[in-house]
Amino acid sequence: MKSHHYMKGQKYGFGISPYMQELMAYVGHFDCYGRCEELMEKFTFVRVAPSQIYRVTDHVSASLKSEDHKIERTLEPVSKENILYVEIDGSMIQTRKNDEPWKEVKLGRLFRDVDCLNPNSDASYLSASQYVGHFGNHTDFCKKLGGVIEAYGELKDRLVFINDGATWIREWITDNYPLAASVLDYYHATEYLYEFAEKTFCDKAQKDKWCEVQKDLLLASGVETVLENILSLPARTSGVRSKKIYYWLQGWKLFLKISFRYLLKKSLRKR
Repeated sequence: MKSHHYMKGQKYGFGISPYMQELMAYVGHFDCYGRCEELMEKFTFVRVAPSQIYRVTDHVSASLKSEDHKIERTLEPVSKENILYVEIDGSMIQTRKNDEPWKEVKLGRLFRDVDCLNPNSDASYLSASQYVGHFGNHTDFCKKLGGVIEAYGELKDRLVFINDGATWIREWITDNYPLAASVLDYYHATEYLYEFAEKTFCDKAQKDKWCEVQKDLLLASGVETVLENILSLPARTSGVRSKKIYYWLQGWKLFLKISFRYLLKKSLRKR
């Protein structure tokens, strides 16, 4: 029992079973420590002082932070016949700090084309993937994620990024992976289409009808037609046809014509 990694916390003055420590840390991250005391007693019939919950939660937090900078590959290296896909997204989470109520959080997910099973059906799923998370700014996150990507080998054009089109992601990919394909996921692509249509159409019904047509075209690989439809519309305001829309629709074209075809035909043929 004492050899368990959670029990190493005894040097901080507590000797508690691993499961109990896990429960204390679990409730400790939800609410103030005073309320956590009530929850612990309610569900375990054990009274635990708020200060003890704080010490355990703080210890587990410090342990996780020490592991946060470790850069290790968890999947097999990418062979010369395969592709590595990297999904990236960022958000903001609320903290308890008055001076910094919101803080950045970033997440990446990596998987190989051979990890995607039944991709051309409703029952598609990933058999394996690796997550890379970061609680902080995108600069540190990119360094961490970049280290993991490098651990999968020299990929060059066998690297595909799937993301939401944020400027920091696009610039990082362009600077560090110029041969990689960059793809905007379908839902963000349609989000930009609606943003474009909002500034182009005065009539809501007409706007919605136009967007539905473009969405169907995207799903049917009609990216070129969507681009032509965008460029053919008169803009009500300057700068409406943002580079972001055009850039990421071009990414969709690259994905549909190269990456997805490669995934469906080549990787599945090997099975």
